[in-house]
Amino acid sequence: MRVIAIDGPAGSGKSTVARAVADRLGLEYLDTGAMYRSVAFTVLSAAGDPDDLEFAAIAARAMELSLNDDRVVVNGIDATLQIRGPEVTRAVSAVAANPMVRREMVSRQREWIERRGGGVLEGRDIGTVVFPEAELKVYLTADANVRAQRRAKEVTDLDYQTVAEDLSRRDTVDSTRDVAPLTEADDAIIIDTSMLTIEEVVTRIVELLSSGDAKR
Repeated sequence: MRVIAIDGPAGSGKSTVARAVADRLGLEYLDTGAMYRSVAFTVLSAAGDPDDLEFAAIAARAMELSLNDDRVVVNGIDATLQIRGPEVTRAVSAVAANPMVRREMVSRQREWIERRGGGVLEGRDIGTVVFPEAELKVYLTADANVRAQRRAKEVTDLDYQTVAEDLSRRDTVDSTRDVAPLTEADDAIIIDTSMLTIEEVVTRIVELLSSGDAKR
């Protein structure tokens, strides 16, 4: 079973790189961040409080989720755009820090891997928690200003300063939470994408696999 784990903070290029690596290798791709965003969307849609641990956990367990062809369908609603909106973005860190929500999402992620016999997964705890036995564990990083500039281009309704402050807040929350904090696995290969193109990062990852240097 071939599993590639790509972790890193927001704006490091995880989603774009992981999708391209999956295409290059002929594997399926899973954006685990979209799963947590979908839980946040579910909680907000029910007028719930993202900080309410039990409410969010119940929502996560009951949530019907389909991630196909870049479309995210949550409980029968196409939420592809909504889960990337500012309201969900503000709520997702609280939901992702909920241990009961993480337990449910990790279970679903492992089931996804088993059903497909492998794949490329990206998120914040793939190499440390979800699949520590992955063939290759990559941790993408980038300068904070570069990450903010990238994300500001994606979120056209927010200015750079707002995006930068939000990224800083998310970095702090994600890296200091008690359950599955954002951190690189001990044997992860760290790639700084600040000055690299997507193609250069993808080529580096594929070369690591081809050379047999995936496991260190």
